[in-house]
Amino acid sequence: MASSQFCNQNFRPVSVVCVGSRFSNPAVGFPSLKTWNCRDLNLKTDYLWAIRLSLVEPKSAVDVQRLVGFLYDDLPHLFDDQGIDQTAYDEAVIFRDPITKHDSLSGYLFNIALLKIVFRPQFQLHWVKQTGPNEITTRWTMIMKFMPLPWKPELVFTGTSVMGINPVNGKFCSHVDFWDSIKKSDYFSFEGLWDVFKQLRIYKTPDLETPKYQILKRTANYEVRQYSPFIVVETNGNKLSGSTGFNDVAGYIFGKNSTVEKIPMTTPVFTQALDAELSKVSIQIVLPFDKEMDSLPNPNQEAISLRKVEGGIAAVVKFSGKPTEEIVREKEKALRSNIIKDGLKPKMGCLLARYNDPGRTWSFIMRNEVLIWLEEFSLD
Repeated sequence: MASSQFCNQNFRPVSVVCVGSRFSNPAVGFPSLKTWNCRDLNLKTDYLWAIRLSLVEPKSAVDVQRLVGFLYDDLPHLFDDQGIDQTAYDEAVIFRDPITKHDSLSGYLFNIALLKIVFRPQFQLHWVKQTGPNEITTRWTMIMKFMPLPWKPELVFTGTSVMGINPVNGKFCSHVDFWDSIKKSDYFSFEGLWDVFKQLRIYKTPDLETPKYQILKRTANYEVRQYSPFIVVETNGNKLSGSTGFNDVAGYIFGKNSTVEKIPMTTPVFTQALDAELSKVSIQIVLPFDKEMDSLPNPNQEAISLRKVEGGIAAVVKFSGKPTEEIVREKEKALRSNIIKDGLKPKMGCLLARYNDPGRTWSFIMRNEVLIWLEEFSLD
């Protein structure tokens, strides 16, 4: 999470107190950053800038906690028909993300409108916190579809936004985004542009029901998802990339059960390794979300069973191509290494998720995923 840094200089209150290292606007009272005597500010490049709101003397009388509550109510409308409350923002509001910048309310609103047209964003607000005397930080997930491309690729961004407050009028005067997936979030970030470009590739996801999940965080190497509970029909398999047992579990949903009930097909097909060596494997088909354990027909075969997966939080890596045993094990090893490197605690085993019929899908557009359940996870 972005945090405040404090400088050791006093100056008179000004009408706008959100300032950056790349600009100084005397017309609205911006002090030049070069004149500051900063203890904690590390200016490594001319691109680094942050909100300096704790410098104003005397202390602001702005009710920051009221604004925290306001953002909880207002930001969920960022991309819907209602929209945000424009009166809460300064006319000179400054917006920055790794590849976009605007220095006015009209530019800020134009950016929101453009995203709605081109990307159809789904915005989810996780939390809002006061992180400085005149600063609020929000954490969010945004999922977008790039509509101009025929395959409408899904782009996922997670991160924090640091919102600066003008202590003179209590309005937001800056909004700076930091993405979890890149190290350099300063405008203009070629790393950020490359992060967007990488997500434009084609993945084929069948138009079938999938387990419900929420993306909590997307790093450069994996996503962290929170899965809702789901039910699987499963039997023993032979290896992670194998198909042994698939016909048996598929037979159950096609009507080979105690009531001859046909159950709609879902995606993906899971193979789950339960041990550290990834040798003890089960193959699973997820049942539709509206099914309950007590209403499902019994399997006709002893080797087939129904089980409720309680859900939870998983780290997930996505990849295309034919998921051979060697590739899947390499993906699992790399994912586990990255999880541990980031200070998370992975559980034993993993799941391979295969979304496509290998006989009807070109390998380069196949969607495959390796999932590892996590012991615990926090967005704080």
